[in-house]
This record gives sequence, C-alpha cells and structure tokens, in this order.
Amino acid sequence: MKHEEDEKLTGLPENAFRELKSGEVYNPLMSPDKQYKEVTPWSVMWGVAMAILFSAAAAYLGLKVGQVFEAAIPIAIIAVGVSSAAKRKNALGENVIIQSIGASSGVIVAGAIFTLPALYILQAKYPEMSVSFLQVFVSSLLGGVLGILFLIPFRKYFVQEMHGKYPFPEATATTQVLVSGEKSGNQAKPLLIASLVGGLYDFIVATFGWWNENFTTRVTGFGEMIADKAKLVFKVNTGAAVLGLGYIIGLKYAAIICFGSLAVWWVIIPGISLIWGDSVLNMWNPDITTTVGMMSPELIFKYYAKSIGIGGIAMAGIIGIIRSWGIIKSAVGLAAKEMGGNSDVEANIPRTQRDLSMKVIAIGSILTIALVFLFFFFDVMQGNIYQCIVAILLVAGITFLFTTVAANAIAIVGTNPVSGMTLMTLILASVVMVAVGLKGPSGMVAALVMGGVVCTALSMAGGFITDLKIGYWLGTTPAKQETWKFLGTIVSAATVGGVMIILNKTYGFSSGQLAAPQANAMAAVIEPLMNGVGAPWILYGIGAVLAIVLTLCGIPALAFALGMFIPLELNIPLLVGGAINWYVTTRSNDDAINSERREKGTLLASGFIAGGALMGVISAGIRFCGVNLVNEEWLSNSWSEVVSIIAYFVLIVYFVKATMHKSSNLK
Repeated sequence: MKHEEDEKLTGLPENAFRELKSGEVYNPLMSPDKQYKEVTPWSVMWGVAMAILFSAAAAYLGLKVGQVFEAAIPIAIIAVGVSSAAKRKNALGENVIIQSIGASSGVIVAGAIFTLPALYILQAKYPEMSVSFLQVFVSSLLGGVLGILFLIPFRKYFVQEMHGKYPFPEATATTQVLVSGEKSGNQAKPLLIASLVGGLYDFIVATFGWWNENFTTRVTGFGEMIADKAKLVFKVNTGAAVLGLGYIIGLKYAAIICFGSLAVWWVIIPGISLIWGDSVLNMWNPDITTTVGMMSPELIFKYYAKSIGIGGIAMAGIIGIIRSWGIIKSAVGLAAKEMGGNSDVEANIPRTQRDLSMKVIAIGSILTIALVFLFFFFDVMQGNIYQCIVAILLVAGITFLFTTVAANAIAIVGTNPVSGMTLMTLILASVVMVAVGLKGPSGMVAALVMGGVVCTALSMAGGFITDLKIGYWLGTTPAKQETWKFLGTIVSAATVGGVMIILNKTYGFSSGQLAAPQANAMAAVIEPLMNGVGAPWILYGIGAVLAIVLTLCGIPALAFALGMFIPLELNIPLLVGGAINWYVTTRSNDDAINSERREKGTLLASGFIAGGALMGVISAGIRFCGVNLVNEEWLSNSWSEVVSIIAYFVLIVYFVKATMHKSSNLK
C-alpha cells in the first residue's frame, strides 16, 4: 500500500458544516482516491492506552461525583500531541484511529455506571443477590458490540445524507482539534488560544473553586423566597465548555432545547406544587415522606417532572423510529440481500464510503445476540429458557429500535439521553419479567443486567456516530474505524469492570462516599417495581402526549424532550452560545465576513470544549490523588455566584470580540 507521505493537508472545505446545494459534492480532507496511514502499530498502541487511561478516569469521576466527561476531545488532543512530539508526518489518519479506539472509554463507562452499580447498592439490602466481575464485564462488552453492529447500517444516513442538517457539536470540536494538529498557522492559533482560555477558566472552577460553577436566582433573598414559595428558579452553568457547545449547536436547536427546559422549570414544576402542594405523592416511590409543597424545585424535578421528560424522550424516539422506518427497512433489506450472495462489488465503492460488509454485520449481530442469550441463561436467569427468550427479545428489540434515537440525539445536541431511555427499558423489563414470574432480588439482577446491556449499546451507538462523522469530514476509511472499535470496547469493558470492583471494595456503593446518582436512581425505580409497586405511568403519558403535539406542530420533539430531561443550568448556556452564534454571524451585510466569523467562532467554541474537557480530566486526576483545593465554605456563599456571573460575562465578551476581530483567511 502506498502512503501519501508528502501531501500537505489544508483546512476543511468551505461546505463541511453547511447543507449541500443541488448537485454539490463534499470532498473530505483526505482524498478518497489515495491511501493514507490509518491502522498502524503506533495508532493501535496509543488507542488502547487511551482506552485504559480514560476508562479508569471516567469511571472514577462518574461514580465519585456523578459526571462522565466526554473522552473524544482530550484523546484527540493527546493524539495530536504525541504525533507531533514523535515528528510523524501526515498522522491525521492515525490520529483518527487513536481517537476512535480510545473514545470507547467514555461510552462504555456511561453505559456501565448508569446501571450496574445498582447491583451493589441493592446487594446491601438483599445479601442473597450475587454480583460478579463477569456480570459487569460481559454486559458492558456485549452491549458495546451490539451498539457498534446496530449503528453501522445507519452510518451513511446520519453522516452523509444528513450532511449539514445536524450540528454534531462534539464531532465538530474534535475534528477541528485533529485538523489543527495537522497544519499550523491561522487555523491552529485561535483554537490553541481558546483552548488555553477555556481550559484555564474551567480548571480554576473545578480545581480551586475561585467562583461557583453555577449562578442561580437564590443569590438574593427575594430569589430564595420565590424558589421556596412559587418553586421558580433560574440557573445557568457558567462554564466555558458548555458555552462553546451552545455556539456549535446554534440558535435554532438551542432555543428548542431551552424552551423544553423552561417549560418544565417555569410551568410544570410550579404547576405540580400549586395543584398537589399539600399532598405526599409517594405512590411511585415509597421513600417519599414530604409533601410536594415542602420540596425544593430541584426535588420536584427529580421525583416528578423529570419523568415527564423521560416519557417525552421515549415517545419522540418512537416517532423517530416510525419516521426512519424506511431507513431501518433499507438497512435490513441490504443485509438480507448480501446474505443471499448479491452484494455489490466492493472494489467499486470509494475508500471513504466502505463499511464492514452487511454479511459480517448480520452474522456478528446474530452471534452477539446468541452470546447475550447464553449469558442470561447460565448466569442471570439460572436456566429458565422461557424468561431468557423474553429477555433477549426485549433487549435486542429495544436496542435496535433506539439506536437511531441515540445517534439522532448526539447529532443534535451532543448529549445522549441514554439514562432516560435506559430507565424506560428498566421499567418495561421489570413489568414484563414480573409478568413471566421473575421478581424479587433475582428479578432485580436480571432487569439491571438487561438494562446494562441496553444502556451500553445505546451509549456506544451515540458515541460511535461521532467517530464516524469525524472520519467522514476528514476522509478516513469507515471499515477500519468500525473494525478497531471492537478492540477499544473489549479493553474499556475490562477496565471499567475492574475499576468498579475496586471502588466498591474501597468505598462501597451503599456507603454514600460514591455518588453514583444514575445508578441510585435506577435502584430506586426498580426495587418497588420488582416488589409490586407501580411506575409513574401518568407522568410518562403526559410527556408522550406532549411529544405527539409538538410533532404535529412541526417542532422537533426529541430536542424539546431533551431539554425537559437535562437540568436547567446546562440548557441555558446552550441558548447563550446559540445567541452568540446568531449575533456574530449576522452583524455584517457582507456574507463573506459573516462566514469567516462563523468559522472562527466554531474554532473558538471547539477550543473552549477541548480545553474544558482536557482540564476536566486533569482536575479529576487531582481529586483522584486525594487533593481537594476547593473552599466549600466560600462556594456556599452567595458572593461566589456573583463572582461567577461576572466571570461568565467577561468570558462572553472575550468570545464575541475574538470572533468578530478581523483576521486573515482561516482556511
């Protein structure tokens, strides 16, 4: 194979981030007609190293403080750094493989820690429950493999046919990092500066706590009173990374997401308090002993309003499945056609459009589902074949159908509502498994392992579409990304399983020293269901009806429902970033100037995301070493929030001025 060692790669084409005109073709950075270094001992070695390192870091941080950082961007930064230090020429293809293998860490961690620690939490109450490394490792591994296999048939639709229609915020930021590492000059400089500014800003907050990470209306006595009496509160996360995410998403989707959030926090939560203020609504959660009126807005969101968002996400997903049924049928039909021996000649397919063959995908999917069935049969359901058949049908069906929903969410907002979809899976699994005679502690184990497989599969599907979009923009070979993603999945699943067992033995998930909020939520939902208590079907139904109404009105229901599910403080910054995008790209009557500002703003926003993500890893490492430099007493003072909003305003002014500053051609 001949590699193009001397080719000088330049910036992304002008039409990389916009919709293509009729007859227009997108030509990636790396020519489809040439061969490049991609899978080499160097890229595989560093990819595996990144998978191990970031799986351990993300698992610790996620279980300790409840936050899972996105690994794709910091891994891309490290890949660029080590390639530059080793003076490797034309390492772009290798860096994509490093990023793709390594990024398995974040998605496997998210899938595992959202559900599987609940096994340990419930084991403290039910000692007869058995939890093993095998259950954690196998459910994460098989779920990850299913996610890869189920997503591949939809790659061309999301990354090629929908070119320019989805913002792909995380993929955009990661791509800009990789491109800047391949070339120097005007494009790399603003990205580097923004990474330093955004990274230092977020590092100061996370590590030293010089100011609060959130600003709320509780800083004043009146705001506190309104929050307590009327259940009205305003919150905004003042971090650089979330601001950059909002810019890349753009005003349209950011506004829809934010309106969904405001509908929950400013209408539904006060409404619930007004109507049921004197009632103790514990029919879905027996642990609730407080009246709704005595709850804070945050608790009303946690126990009630969030469930409406979950119902909205589920129904928006079902609507998405119905609308994309033609795509699903096409993918299945192509697989059947190739299985029959009528596959197209691979030699005629351009390198940049070459996926793993549908025959491999179909056989691999069948084998993986068979392995999941055997895992259920021998380890989870103790030889009950009827229960195993029901369980595998649920897992395979939900995973396949919601793969497109997970990919769609990542493409729009960069956040996968996997915990919401998994919660619906757990509820459905619990109801069905109780109906077939599996209940109590053994039923809890079965439902949680089923949820772990689904959660990891959907998390992988959402994360992997980011990798494939990066490869599409840059021009790598999809089949190589798809093949080596399996290695990253194996390594990450083994690492996460090991870290989880170590943390449980060191701290204990039921001790309170590990937050594991998602897993605690899963445990709280599944325990009453398996013991005969119902689910909040009314709240899910309200969300489902709302999603149908939004769809009929032409409003993207998934984006709106995501806003209802994601906390308010993380949605407001998206609107701020989207508003900045609109402002800086509409100030001039010259389209060329607006276009340059849009591109520079994308670079700066990518820098904010990249710097914030990388500094988040470093801050997590400092915490891991037991060093806490944050003054908690200061952060509990309202003045820390005042300083926060001032710092946020300064950051916004810097971003706007830097974006609108006249510069030479960025391309």
